[in-house]
This record gives sequence, structure tokens and C-alpha cells, in this order.
Amino acid sequence: MVLALSTACGSRLPESDFEHRDRSTPSAPAGERTPIRVGIITSATSPVGGNAFTGPRDGAKAFFDRLNARGGVDGRRVEVRECDDGGSGVGNNECVHELIDEDKVVALVATTALDYAGASRVSHARVPDIGGQPIGAAYDTYPHLYGIYGSLAPRSGTTGWDGKQYGGTEVYRYFKREHGARTAAVVSYNQPASAAYARLVERGLKAEGYEVVAEQVDFALPNFRAVAADLKEQGADLVFDAIDSHGNARLCEAMDDVGAEVTAKVTNVQNWTSTVAEDYKDAPRCRNALWATGSSRNFEDKDQDAVREFRDATNHLEAHSQWQLEGWAAAMWFTDAAKACADQGVTRACVDDHMNRSQGYTADGLLIPVRFERLAEPPKSRRTCLSVARWEDGRGWVAQGDMNSTCFEVPQLSYQP
Repeated sequence: MVLALSTACGSRLPESDFEHRDRSTPSAPAGERTPIRVGIITSATSPVGGNAFTGPRDGAKAFFDRLNARGGVDGRRVEVRECDDGGSGVGNNECVHELIDEDKVVALVATTALDYAGASRVSHARVPDIGGQPIGAAYDTYPHLYGIYGSLAPRSGTTGWDGKQYGGTEVYRYFKREHGARTAAVVSYNQPASAAYARLVERGLKAEGYEVVAEQVDFALPNFRAVAADLKEQGADLVFDAIDSHGNARLCEAMDDVGAEVTAKVTNVQNWTSTVAEDYKDAPRCRNALWATGSSRNFEDKDQDAVREFRDATNHLEAHSQWQLEGWAAAMWFTDAAKACADQGVTRACVDDHMNRSQGYTADGLLIPVRFERLAEPPKSRRTCLSVARWEDGRGWVAQGDMNSTCFEVPQLSYQP
């Protein structure tokens, strides 16, 4: 599960700063076949801060650039229209209107929105939204929206099942089985989304038999040193978080300062980046205890052909991240759907039909098989696989086993989004 949260530092940007920048791919020269137009909505200038949400966009654009260099889809290039929603619901609705009603995009790809307020409008227009990041509940609520990790929910306009979503305990089972962990701390902000996700983590840990230490810090003025001191006092084996990357770095610094050592400081896919050495430069002990879990192949696994192609196409970027790889996978997913529709026409309806029938999609091995099932009742348990990596200075993120065989039959616990 992915959680994107507002940072603890800095002030909110005024609405005037949430401007839409026209960075569209230029129109095709005369004589070329009509391009296939797609839209990418990103909270690029959100209150969370620069570059927090741009990874999926950058990965998707890199894929489309390479695709176009190789002839596009059946001789048609893919034209990308971008829109920055500024991290606000108002801005998001404006982006949805601009891309769907004015630009007439065939699909949205790799959506990464802090507040996906326009999701219902996307669904009502029957525009397929492919490979978006499930920061909120939209991808478990509406038809025609296809999150990067899939969904088993009915998606008939109500979130999950009767307003509740479900998550598994596979991450906690992994650390219990592989590392003998017994005590886990959960650090969150006193902010609704952060606190809600933390409650889910706490329930999952308790279901797996952990002793749980709950730690909450003030959203505006977090006292990470006090949290770190308590983690040391409680003797936590693991630390999980429901906070942003900047907060994670400050927490790690505080843990090193007070001498709080843990088996693993476990973070989520949003913080799985190549900038760890810089971001955590003042926390060497905690830095080398960082672990990340997710549902996609480690972007450092260059021995894998699909990862190597991604890295080659993105070598111009200053840094790499797991979200970039997932944006690349989202663009590949759209492209596979568009190719399947090439003979009859790449339309919204055809692409959506192809997506609706997607079962077990892997993006050439980059994703754990993705499913959309629309189950009438939530599953009580599920076999779930996960990708695990650990940071090591000098090596970067090192995969821990293969994601398609690191699997567990685990209970599915409900939570209120």
C-alpha cells in the first residue's frame, strides 16, 4: 500500500502557485499519422514539496519517448499531455477537465494525485486511468480506474466493500519469519491519512503476534528525538512509518543521535529511491537498517532485462526510484492495450475493455501479477507476494529473494480510508 503525506516542514503554497504548466509533447508534423494522445496528472507543485510525486510521470514519459523512437503504436506516436494539479482538489478537477474534455485524451496514465477529486468525473466519462498510484481510495471505488497494484473491490462507486478497504499482513509475516522480529513501532503524524494508515499497520502487526509501540508526532512541529528515545527504551526490533521521506530522514537522524538501533527501519515504495545516501547522510546506522517493501521489481536489479531497459532509458535522470519504474510499467500497460486495439481503433472504449479483462499482468516481469476481480465479498485471506530490498552503502538497494516466490497466505484486515 502506498501512502503519500504532507511534509512536516515548510508552509503551504498559495493557490496562485498551483499553476498549470504547458509541457505538452509537440504535435506531430504534417504527413505523419494522427498521434495517440494520453494524459498524465501529477501533483508536481503540491504542498508536499518538489519532486515528491513526479517519479511515476518521469518513468512513463521515458517509456513513451523510447516507444516513439521505435515507431510508436502501429506507426502512431504517443503524444503526452501533462497537467500539474498542484496537490489540490480544485486543481485536480481542472486537470481532469482539461485533459478529458479539451485535449480528448484516450487514457490517463500513471496518475499520481495527492487529492484525486476528479476521479468520479474520469469514471463517468469512461476514460481508462491506467497504472495510477493508489494514494487515496479512488482506485478501489470507481470503474474505469486501474491502479498499478490491481483491486479486488466491486468498484461500483462505493469505496471497497461498504466503505471499507482491506489490507494483508504479508510484510509483518516476512519480518517475523525471516528475522525473528517480535516488537514493532509505528510512527505517524497526527494527520488523518497518516493516522489511518498507522492504525492499519498496528492492526496487522498485532494480528501477526507483535508487541506494538505506537508513536505519533505533531504534523507541524514533530519531535522525532522524543520518539527515537522511546523506541530505544521500548527495545523495538522494527520501525514502520506512515510519514513522508523528509520525516523519515529526520527520524533516522534522531535514532542515530540517541543510539536507537533496530533490525529494520521499514519504509514504503514512495521512499524507495537512489537518493538514500544523500537524504540520510547524517544517519549512517539507521541508513543501513533501511528496508523497503512493495509489489514491483527492485529498480536496482540490473541483471533483469526489463529493469536494464528501464535504467537505460532513464539514465538522463539525476536519480532513480521505484515510483519511476512503476510509471514506466504503467506506460507499458497502456501501450500493450493500445497495440491490442490497433486493428479496430485505439479508442477509450477499446482500451478500457482490454484493461477490464487484465488478469495477471506483469509489465514484462516488473510487477507482481496484477488482478482486477470485483469480488462481491471481501476475501478473508489471500496469498500475497511482496518485493523486499535492503539498503547497503556502496551497493544501494539489494533485493532480498525473488518477489514472485516471497509469498504468504495472510489474513485481510478491514480499515476505514
